[in-house]
Amino acid sequence: MSTLPIATTRQVRRAATALVRADGRAFAAVLALNAAAALLGLAGPWLLGRIIDRVADGATTSDVDRLGLLLLGCALAQLLTGRQARYLAHRFGERSAAKVREQLLDRVLALPAATAERAGTGDLTARGTADSAAVGETLRDAAPELLVAGAQVLFILGAILTVSPLLGSCGLIGVFGIALGSRWYLRRSRPAYLADRAATADLAEVLAATAHGARTVDALGLREQRLAAGAGAVSTAHRARMRTLYLRLRYFAGINLSYTLPSVLVLPLGAVLVAHHAVTLGAAVSTALYLQRVVDPLDNIVVLLESLQSSTAAYARVEGLAAAPVPAQARAEQREPADDRIRVTGVHHAYPDGPDVLHGLDLDLTPGERLAVVGPSGSGKTTLGRLLAGLDRPRAGTVTVGGVPLADLSPERLRRQVVLVTQEHHVFLGTLRDNLRIAAPAADDAALTAALDAVGWQHDLPAGLDTELGPAATRLDGARAQQLALARVILADPHTLVLDEATALLDPATARHTERALAATLTGRTVIAIAHRLHTAHDADRVAVLAHGRLTDLGPHEALLAAEGPYAALWHTWRTT
Repeated sequence: MSTLPIATTRQVRRAATALVRADGRAFAAVLALNAAAALLGLAGPWLLGRIIDRVADGATTSDVDRLGLLLLGCALAQLLTGRQARYLAHRFGERSAAKVREQLLDRVLALPAATAERAGTGDLTARGTADSAAVGETLRDAAPELLVAGAQVLFILGAILTVSPLLGSCGLIGVFGIALGSRWYLRRSRPAYLADRAATADLAEVLAATAHGARTVDALGLREQRLAAGAGAVSTAHRARMRTLYLRLRYFAGINLSYTLPSVLVLPLGAVLVAHHAVTLGAAVSTALYLQRVVDPLDNIVVLLESLQSSTAAYARVEGLAAAPVPAQARAEQREPADDRIRVTGVHHAYPDGPDVLHGLDLDLTPGERLAVVGPSGSGKTTLGRLLAGLDRPRAGTVTVGGVPLADLSPERLRRQVVLVTQEHHVFLGTLRDNLRIAAPAADDAALTAALDAVGWQHDLPAGLDTELGPAATRLDGARAQQLALARVILADPHTLVLDEATALLDPATARHTERALAATLTGRTVIAIAHRLHTAHDADRVAVLAHGRLTDLGPHEALLAAEGPYAALWHTWRTT
């Protein structure tokens, strides 16, 4: 399940109100035009009833013609007014939907990396695609239609009661039934739709993980396990979807009865009242036509209400990002580091629901030094790298730069201070130049080329920096994508660089050349290299050895070899394999 919050009904209502206020004039114009269109729509049945009464009273042809022309003019005016209302409503909806998407993107980018990782790609993808699309469609289509239908129902019911209060009471019976059914449905539908969308996001997460790890699945024979995981996610999504379907079916069944009952009652009652001269034939016909006409907007309201519940659940997920954990600097005044010195003091750290991975770690890094962190698998190297990059906050102890906790720095300030490069890398859709300028938007072509040269890039792409990258264009293999990521690091020029197996996809000779080129390019910067290849340690100023989450050795390469301690054992083992 997602670790990201879901907005409450009150929060969704407040966010929707803010959207309306932000474009208040357009919304007021939509309301006014819809009201005018609804009022013009009332003229038809009333004028038809007047024509019937005039004919029954022996009116002249010219009187009937005038009423007929007036009826035609009202219908044409209603058509034009309704069209303009929908046009303005769609413009309002599109502007509001754009604001929702822009706000969503800003909030996703502001999420701490650890929060985004725990949430999973499935949930974030679902919120950014299906959920935001549902909100956009509602603002563009459902909300304007709901306004039109609501105004029509209110005005038609008012007209019915004005023409004949007794016959109009039949219409109120149907409205009362719809109100009861809607109350029953609304109390149950929101949690059902939230569960449906959450299950859909979990299914997307399972499918994405299986597709991303397809080679691992084949290599380790995990086909049955992944099929079982997928079947479980599909089953959960199916049950959630069937729950919403069950609610809709029961709701619509009751609503259909509420539609039929008023018409069944008004016809015999109207005949009796006309026979006893309690109402005119024209009034009875007008009331029957009004009741028939009210069915369409009521039906629209019912359908839109069901759509609105689904989109409200989607909006709750989109707006929930506003309540996601934010870095401390968003809640307090940002402190600036006094210098670039990084200190790790008494650090203990554990991942959610797990034991401590690091146990009382102490480390003091001198600005400008190269520190190699080595140790067996599972010793806590990657965890230490994440703490040094400010991605995670230690469970106990502190990781500071210039006296300020790294995890308290704003994302912009943190990335100027520390950059983490891992085996994971991403090539964005666009040109090679676009991919590089992500790290340095103002860099010229000469700077971009120099960064590529520093990581050993082969300039053999068909259009050079203008080469389009991506699945449908030029696809980079893992090694070249990793070089691209390292070139971005050079352009970003951080004070501290954390390399977590950042050259693992390169062959040993190229990896060593690239690391030395990085060291030369980033002279004066602090470089922390986490690696299994111990030639990295050989080139470092100091080596830190981790074992079972504890620091067991720390010092220069030659001194640690001479001490014949844990590092010497690792070195001799690596050299003989």
